[in-house]
Amino acid sequence: MTKAQISAFAGDTPQDISSIENPFHLELKGNFRKWLIENQASIGLTTYEAGKLIVVGPGLSGGTAVTERNFERCMAMWVDETHDQSIFISTHHHIWKLENGLQPNTYFEGQWDRVYLPRSSHITGGVDVHDIMRANDSQLYGVITGYNCIARISHEEKGSFSPYWKPPFIDEIIGEDRCHLNGLCLENGELAYVSMVGKSNKAGGWRDLKNDGGLIMDIRSNDVIADGLCMPHTPRVHKNELWFLEAGKGYLCRHNKEAGQVERLLWLPGFLRGLRFYKNYALICSSAPRDKTFKGLPLDRELKKRNTEAQCALNIINMDTMEVECSLNITGSVKEIYDVCLLENCLQPLLYGIEGEDIRKIVVLGKDRTS
Repeated sequence: MTKAQISAFAGDTPQDISSIENPFHLELKGNFRKWLIENQASIGLTTYEAGKLIVVGPGLSGGTAVTERNFERCMAMWVDETHDQSIFISTHHHIWKLENGLQPNTYFEGQWDRVYLPRSSHITGGVDVHDIMRANDSQLYGVITGYNCIARISHEEKGSFSPYWKPPFIDEIIGEDRCHLNGLCLENGELAYVSMVGKSNKAGGWRDLKNDGGLIMDIRSNDVIADGLCMPHTPRVHKNELWFLEAGKGYLCRHNKEAGQVERLLWLPGFLRGLRFYKNYALICSSAPRDKTFKGLPLDRELKKRNTEAQCALNIINMDTMEVECSLNITGSVKEIYDVCLLENCLQPLLYGIEGEDIRKIVVLGKDRTS
């Protein structure tokens, strides 16, 4: 993205990128900023390869606002929409909570309408948290991929995490990634569906099953909803229908409950992870396969067949037409996006990180009880 398109920038990356050996660039395509303005929203992205949380807003003064901060191996996101739209992110060995430090209808430095500050963290250890969300019971749950389970994550309970559910074929909670459990979603606020790459009970066994061993399960009944999938990811319920990404083939899929079949409705050029629905739109992240683990997938053959290359992009899909309405492409050193979130009623948000001097200089008072 050219500097002329940015009205406000803040982050850990210097504005003068001429001295950076491998910078990354943002490119807005197809009225992306117009879509943000029309929906009065900003979008957050994580990239664990570069270790960044990036937020893009339409801005308050005629240009796009970009703010980014470093968080090591930044992956899953959850926006707490029931309260103040706090952002939860999973990192290498933490789950961080970023809270808005502004009072309603106020602006920081006259230009930022929301300021996200790191306020608390839960140290999980390096357990590879792939998805996080809060359920109806007000508890935060995470997909603990390194231990093959869904777990409750709470300061009130002793331990890095408290196992809540594991696939029935996993015989113990142990620090071995056996089935690559990677996704979780809610249905009516209740923990519902999970995705995994392969039905394996041995360390790394999922790697031999990635082409066609993927499963979607209902954890309420332990029923297998769909199988024979290539690296399924990011299950989500939208308008009472189960959707997910078949990452190893590049498809947005819907589960036809009546027919008991998977419908592959849209193909995108990339390894797909990160799916959110908003109104009648789907926000889908695509990445370039990053290493030998993801080589030789059906996606590779499909890219060659279509004579195209994998893109690192956030695509906004019109669900009426099943077409890409606009996109945010990332080029340069960043090759992957892991997750996406939407910040409603927010045009120019500012992020504070945990590096450098900035976080030491900003102080926000809570409720004053001295008088």
